[in-house]
Amino acid sequence: MNDFEDHPTGENEIGAMARDCLLMRTRLVSRVVTSIYDEALRPFGILSPQFALLLVIAKIGPASRAEIGRFHRQDRSTLTRNVKPMLAAGWIEEVQDSARGRARRIAVTKAGGRLLQEAAPAWGSAQRRTKAKLGGGTDVVADIADRLMKEHAPA
Repeated sequence: MNDFEDHPTGENEIGAMARDCLLMRTRLVSRVVTSIYDEALRPFGILSPQFALLLVIAKIGPASRAEIGRFHRQDRSTLTRNVKPMLAAGWIEEVQDSARGRARRIAVTKAGGRLLQEAAPAWGSAQRRTKAKLGGGTDVVADIADRLMKEHAPA
């Protein structure tokens, strides 16, 4: 029997994968949630991945790209792709780390802090819409995310 033949239960392997695939399902949830936040944040000129990254940087304080990438589970190229327009917009800046010599840390600027404050009502609206869409699953998602963030929190 190969992967494409019917199983004794009458369901083939691809059907079982499609039914049970957590990757497919979490990506669907991610796309739906992202679209809700993108719509809410559009008037502020920031995309949801950048907004989430701005929140991460605000939360963990000035941090190296490596620290941000580990905390946010982002590879270097994705992080760089999101950091560039944020630097250009003046929402974040690279600051010299005197303790580490040449190391440059990324920090939220005053403009970035203002953006977070000004976008807070739109974010709140997106939060409410997302919670309504996810229903009882919001606590589960929050618990999973909290656990994942703790695994990679900076020391």
